[in-house]
Amino acid sequence: MPKAKGTVLVTGGNRGIGLEVCRQLGLAGMRVLLTARDADGGEMAASALRAEALDVTFEPLDVAARESIDALAAKLQSQGQRLAALVNNAAITMDGFDASVAEQTQAVNFFGAWNVTERLAPLLEEHGRLVMVSSGAGELGNLPPEIRRRFDPPPPKETLAALVREFIEDVRSGQFARKGWPRSAYRVSKAALNALTRRLAEELKGRHLLVNAVCPGWVRTRMGGASAPRGVEEGADTIVWAALLPPGGPTGGFFRDRKPISW
Repeated sequence: MPKAKGTVLVTGGNRGIGLEVCRQLGLAGMRVLLTARDADGGEMAASALRAEALDVTFEPLDVAARESIDALAAKLQSQGQRLAALVNNAAITMDGFDASVAEQTQAVNFFGAWNVTERLAPLLEEHGRLVMVSSGAGELGNLPPEIRRRFDPPPPKETLAALVREFIEDVRSGQFARKGWPRSAYRVSKAALNALTRRLAEELKGRHLLVNAVCPGWVRTRMGGASAPRGVEEGADTIVWAALLPPGGPTGGFFRDRKPISW
């Protein structure tokens, strides 16, 4: 099999699924920019992959901080760096449920992925790939009908952002249950990310970019827990597949095990 070419940037690449995605992309022949908020952990992860003879460089990135995203974008632009693929993998899930949890979860899982994409998508080559690491938790069928209708069809991006902020404020005011929101900031964040994926796929068609969301399944990581049925190798597989799609591959889809699933 011929080696893949180009540079791919992966957010949240210092551990778990993100680290395995970096490994598999490196093995495929890609130059990997492994990014993470934890500088020590990120450099250790990149160093370990370099010890496997992979071309991996660490770049600090906190997806919840606009100044961090701007700094990385400016650095890559000054280097004339182009990206063959961007993998928005960074995500969190938190214990409890209150306005702070809702706000922090959306800041990383939804707004973080959006802001990273807005700043780095201009660096994507023609026929580049944009991969959103989502979750089956965000499937529309898991949402109450009154909320589902607000995400499907996906509204314009600014309307979608306002909807997510409305969720946060409804949690803060204690009105979320009355308005039909699920008691899960993670679920809402992934539903919003899926809607964003669909909007971006349409917007970026003119550049021939392939924009897809991937559900890795329930994976044994710090987030997934020790009882999850999948290892990181299986969880990373479809993400890597989406990041290496050939020109003319699918776009605007949601995939698990390399097969399309319902939004």
